[in-house]
Amino acid sequence: MSQTVELGTPPARDERVARKSPFTRLMARPEVGALAGAILIYLIFFAVAPPFRDTASLATVLYVSSTYGIPAVAVALLMIGGEFDLSAGVAVTSSALVASMFSYQFSANMWVGVLVALVVALVIGFINGWLVVKTGIPSFLVTLGTFFMLRGLNLAVTKLVTGNVGTNDVSDIDGFSSAQKVFASQLTVGGVAVRITLLWWVLFIAVATWVLLRTHVGNWIFAVGGSAPSSRAVGVPVNRVKIGLFMTVGFVAWFTGMHILFAFNTVQSGIGLGNEFIYIVAAVVGGCLLTGGYGSVIGAAIGAFIFGMTNQGIVYAGWNPDWFFFFLGALLLGAILLNTYIRRRAEASR
Repeated sequence: MSQTVELGTPPARDERVARKSPFTRLMARPEVGALAGAILIYLIFFAVAPPFRDTASLATVLYVSSTYGIPAVAVALLMIGGEFDLSAGVAVTSSALVASMFSYQFSANMWVGVLVALVVALVIGFINGWLVVKTGIPSFLVTLGTFFMLRGLNLAVTKLVTGNVGTNDVSDIDGFSSAQKVFASQLTVGGVAVRITLLWWVLFIAVATWVLLRTHVGNWIFAVGGSAPSSRAVGVPVNRVKIGLFMTVGFVAWFTGMHILFAFNTVQSGIGLGNEFIYIVAAVVGGCLLTGGYGSVIGAAIGAFIFGMTNQGIVYAGWNPDWFFFFLGALLLGAILLNTYIRRRAEASR
């Protein structure tokens, strides 16, 4: 049966999409700007920093990228859902402190401390999400308050329990060795030591991408970030989605905290400050809009890789590290401008 189209009527959307060139469809992807930036930065450091070319150096870059990339996976999902979490960095430290001090002070198996820390991290995420959906206060303000509370608790409780600003060495506690294999071991691949966090990072990226692009939950996340009232009107469980996303951030904060604990045996109460901004920068560089409803987990992973390359590349090149945060701010601004340009081009071609 033929389709009749009146004169002057624009063609159907599926016909317009079908006529798009592969290049146009590619440019509409949120990861494009981050991928172009990653290639450029890699080529720059490859040219100016000879140590950067070594396989061992690449393994170090990937390790640094994974430690920021794992939290960035959940932060990207949360931003696509239209919310922020400024407490993610200190929540990492809180998780590590809880696991360490609980097992040490109560002479419990290390895995008991790990599970207690997981519960605490999930509760923090739940409280953040519950306050946002029940009070209507912007997540920026809610999690900013959580940030300061956790920062104070991390320092005050650690000094109260241990008498210092750091925890005691937990490497002799039962269960430490097995937990270390899960969270902080390394493998040898082709003569190069590869940290297990890289494998976990790849797994988290794969699972999050599958959820985002192949499940109803992923559709809900995009819908809630685009318009929560419209989503609620068509039956999307907006509150549960948002709370679930905050709890997901809590989960990856716990996982990252466990890596720090079992990689160094002790935890300083002041670490992690400012890391939440790096997670957000990675997500924004990867194509996530600050307004929600658009973005990519893979793009956030590329953003974290850019951070890892820059972090280590400056060292390998012998540059003054004082310029690093200037570069990070310029990278964020440039990514926002580039992503805005790509979005407008994509919308204009529809």
